[in-house]
Amino acid sequence: MTIKDGVEQGAQILTRAHLVNVRREAQVLLSAVLGIERATIYAYPEREVTPEQAESFFQLVARRAEGEPVAYLLGYKEFFGRDFSVDRRVLIPRPETEMLVEVALAVVRRKISAGHVPVVADIGTGSGAIPITIAVEEPRLPYLYACDISSDALAVAYLNCVSHHVEERVRLLQGDLLEPLPEAVDLLTANLPYVGMREMATLERDVKDYEPHSALFSGTDGLDLLQCLCKDARRSDMLKPGAVMLLEIGYQQREPLTHLLHELWPQATITYQKDYAGWDRLLQVAL
Repeated sequence: MTIKDGVEQGAQILTRAHLVNVRREAQVLLSAVLGIERATIYAYPEREVTPEQAESFFQLVARRAEGEPVAYLLGYKEFFGRDFSVDRRVLIPRPETEMLVEVALAVVRRKISAGHVPVVADIGTGSGAIPITIAVEEPRLPYLYACDISSDALAVAYLNCVSHHVEERVRLLQGDLLEPLPEAVDLLTANLPYVGMREMATLERDVKDYEPHSALFSGTDGLDLLQCLCKDARRSDMLKPGAVMLLEIGYQQREPLTHLLHELWPQATITYQKDYAGWDRLLQVAL
């Protein structure tokens, strides 16, 4: 079997499974099995594939046809230009979350320029993509906190800390929301579960059947954990004066969250940024 044959056959199998981008996904899976860049697939379509490689490739194709996400098949997902290990213990990082990281870096650099090195914490860290990226991009931060209630998620986050050489700076803490934090913070980031249970039927099967529900769903309307985090932050005084909170949110959650935040911090400045699809996605609260 040649590379060209493998891509064609893999794409046909994925087409019958009613998937989209089938040719691209077949190329990605075959290049992973062969240990080559995807560009080589185009450059050498007549290269022979060994029977062992073909078997491994078609096993991955079969799993993808059942709905398993490509990121779990490969064992990694690119985020902010870097590869992060992922498996079924953690949510797969999304491109829209890069916006949160960009804003967080701007906040950090603004505070450092003003002569103050901020304390930063990420809540519900999952794979650790957010705090690790901030740590790598801004080496002037001596440490960051990364909290998650799941020990399984923190195990994955630790692997990513090691692979990106920040295991001494990203301090992993297990616990519920703000509970494990040992000190108040200047910047709080969170990509908590914000999908409502009523939306489950609308999700793609590779999301609802494979990604951890504890990292996806938060009550009927998806607001439970976001509201709990905001209330805990106000009650616990874990946000320093002048702190900033950055939250990724669901597309229908602007109004209820704005109402809650005005009750908790009447003087706070609340702003929203839209994602690539035009939905409100990033909530920024400046105290």
